[in-house]
Amino acid sequence: MTFAARLVLLGGATVLAFYSGGYFSEQQAWAGLVAWALVAVGIVVVPSALPRGRYAWLALGALALLAGWTLASIAWAPIAGSAYHAGQLVVLYLGVLLAAVILLRSPGAQQAVEPALAAGALLVIGYGISERLLPGLLHFARSTSAQGRLEQPLTYWNAMGELAALGFVLCARMAGDRTRPLRLRVAAAAASAPLGMGLYLSFSRGALFACVAGLVALIVAAPRREQLQGILVAVCAGVLAALVAAPFRGVTSLADSLATRERQGAIALVALVAIVIAAGAAQWLLARRGGARELRLPRHGPWAALAVICAGLTLAIAVGAKESTGAPLSAGAGRLVTFQSNRYDYWKVALRAFAAEPLHGVGAGGWAVWWLRYRQINDFAQDAHSLPLQTLAELGLVGIALLAALVAGIALAARAAHRIAPGAAAGAIAAVVAYAAHAPLDWDWQMPAVTIVALVLAGMLVAQGEPPAERAPLAVRAPPRSAAPHA
Repeated sequence: MTFAARLVLLGGATVLAFYSGGYFSEQQAWAGLVAWALVAVGIVVVPSALPRGRYAWLALGALALLAGWTLASIAWAPIAGSAYHAGQLVVLYLGVLLAAVILLRSPGAQQAVEPALAAGALLVIGYGISERLLPGLLHFARSTSAQGRLEQPLTYWNAMGELAALGFVLCARMAGDRTRPLRLRVAAAAASAPLGMGLYLSFSRGALFACVAGLVALIVAAPRREQLQGILVAVCAGVLAALVAAPFRGVTSLADSLATRERQGAIALVALVAIVIAAGAAQWLLARRGGARELRLPRHGPWAALAVICAGLTLAIAVGAKESTGAPLSAGAGRLVTFQSNRYDYWKVALRAFAAEPLHGVGAGGWAVWWLRYRQINDFAQDAHSLPLQTLAELGLVGIALLAALVAGIALAARAAHRIAPGAAAGAIAAVVAYAAHAPLDWDWQMPAVTIVALVLAGMLVAQGEPPAERAPLAVRAPPRSAAPHA
């Protein structure tokens, strides 16, 4: 029963991806029932199931209070139903985080997390790009607003880009993790090519930034030569796959005639297969050469990396806020060379709502009403495209304090997990950083298929970060024989 529960937990986000990413309330209700059923199973079958570490209870307590505060905002929200559904979503996330903490305590379960979540991301992204590579055989639903960007099956291109970024970071970690079997390291390097192509075809600037942030965090969390080599192989494969797709409009924007798209798709598919094989072969050769060695980073490397990520995010927002939103953005790669976006208009309305009700906000779901009242551009939007700003607008200072406590609990648990078992925690830390770097730029929180991936990883970090006396001991993972250096 424990194995089945872990399987559902690790595969749930992938299943939701094929139901519009779990965006709609009915899907979220079913997902919430499953998540809390997993919690019940975990309490029954796992010895000493409930977490006891203070960081675990800080994160879980903050998320529980955030759920309660969100539901309480029904009393002052302009649309009670919207506030209820927002609270329902937070309850779902609380169940996922608690289930992950309970079910992912054992070293064996933790070893399966990164491969399972990366495989799920590969399946979703592979499904999305398959229509572009085989247009004569496959045809998916399209939305006009996507302008040809990669959107299926999540139905939102930026969410597809973020999921590709999460999968890419996890694959880069596994490729450079010498404790993993050689075949898994090779497969992870090979998978980085289609994930890189999917990341590019989303044309999501925020997702690209999140991916870079995750890779920076990865080299800080796992400062070893073999990890740097794994990152380089993954990046080279991803960049080459993007370059293969770039010249073909039939691949990048679903333009041109069917015959042209079939020809271009076939060329891109053959090239992608070649890159996949080359990436796997390169990783196989590097892994067999061995030569494990630690990289010497500056003493304050983690703080420097955090400063670089925050500075990059701040600079992009500051520069982009000066650009006009009047002219429509191009549909293709031209989006990647500008900071222009309607987000700045969304954020202004969010700050206006916060200024009107700074303590408790305008109520969950209330930003959409304020947008209709005060928007200065004719654009339909349901979310402020920023988790912290939407929280400020809708739940006020109380809500943002609870969100900050949640982040603090996960961050402190991640630091403790890294001290206890650096190698086991590095990939999860890097992927959570990638999610955290993107959440201020988009509505990832409203897309469970993306957020659940980050919460499962966060739950594993919380479990790893519990004091040794309060959790099952983590075995020291020795390199398998297949990954050992060869003469």
